[in-house]
Amino acid sequence: MPLLAPVIRRTRSSTPALYQATTLRPLAATDAVFPSVPQKAGHYESFYLRAGHPNEPLAVWIRHTVHKPPGAAPRGSVWFTLFDPTSGPPRASKVTGDDLSAGDGCLIRIGDSRFDSRRAVGAALSDPLSAAWSLEIEELEAPFEHLPRRWMYTARLPRTKTLSPCPSARFSGQVTVDGRAIEVDGWPGMVGHNWGSEHAERWVWLHGVAFADHPDAWFDATFGRIRVGGITVPWIANAGLSLDGERHRLGGLKRARVDARPGSCEFRLAGSGASVRGRVDADLTDTVAWVYADPAGGEHNVLNCSAATLELDVEREGKPPLTLRTRGGASYELGMRERDHGVALQPFPDG
Repeated sequence: MPLLAPVIRRTRSSTPALYQATTLRPLAATDAVFPSVPQKAGHYESFYLRAGHPNEPLAVWIRHTVHKPPGAAPRGSVWFTLFDPTSGPPRASKVTGDDLSAGDGCLIRIGDSRFDSRRAVGAALSDPLSAAWSLEIEELEAPFEHLPRRWMYTARLPRTKTLSPCPSARFSGQVTVDGRAIEVDGWPGMVGHNWGSEHAERWVWLHGVAFADHPDAWFDATFGRIRVGGITVPWIANAGLSLDGERHRLGGLKRARVDARPGSCEFRLAGSGASVRGRVDADLTDTVAWVYADPAGGEHNVLNCSAATLELDVEREGKPPLTLRTRGGASYELGMRERDHGVALQPFPDG
């Protein structure tokens, strides 16, 4: 997941083609980068969705990823997690193979699984779990670009680019888990895309929808710490808040206060006409743990709860303060080097 924007100065350099491959277009029309990555380069990429029941703690998190070590051919993986706290811990599956492609209106294909801007259809059939899905995607808002400058998406740095083609979406269709059919009828959620040559040293991804009394609001944030010259720099945040039909960009070069740990994260962000103080809570029993590998070697443990609780205290210029709350409508992902987080890793390697 995301490595966020450090202070970058525009310089003349020979930028690899893979960082020039994506031209951002309006609304959910991002393209896969991996088809144009040079053979000698390392690369990872992820298209993902989160969809959750509007009134119950029930959600799915589905990823289609690419892993390409330097000098090797890319491989694709399909990841699936069902969050159903009333029935027990998250249930997960993952499959990996060489049948990987994109184009002709499809963002990514891995085997028989397909992900585009209108539909996600696929399966992840493994020994621990057999999952399949057919979901229609209704885009409710234009994309949100986490990086604050457009040129950052074509520059060599930052090494990972993150955007949300659909920061607010509605899903309909069906998910089947070990024979259990789950009807998805207008579930709120999002679609995301990130890519690059390595993960941040430590990162957080937060997303929230289905806020009580503000059903059209959404919050989308990436926080990251990167290593520069052997030193891990402070948190850098890039976030967006959509509220009452108005978007506010938060973070950027303004210092963010972030306290991220397994199970919870507290933060303070300031930005364009608004500031936010927030807290997300994710019970570790409702959290899934995965291994994410870097293309050039090394790995992180990643915790994700897509049925988390998020509370935001919002202050806006010229308006009274308010509090946004979503119970079960948030995703909290924490990427880290530590392995003592207390959540059993899923039995699937990455790469």
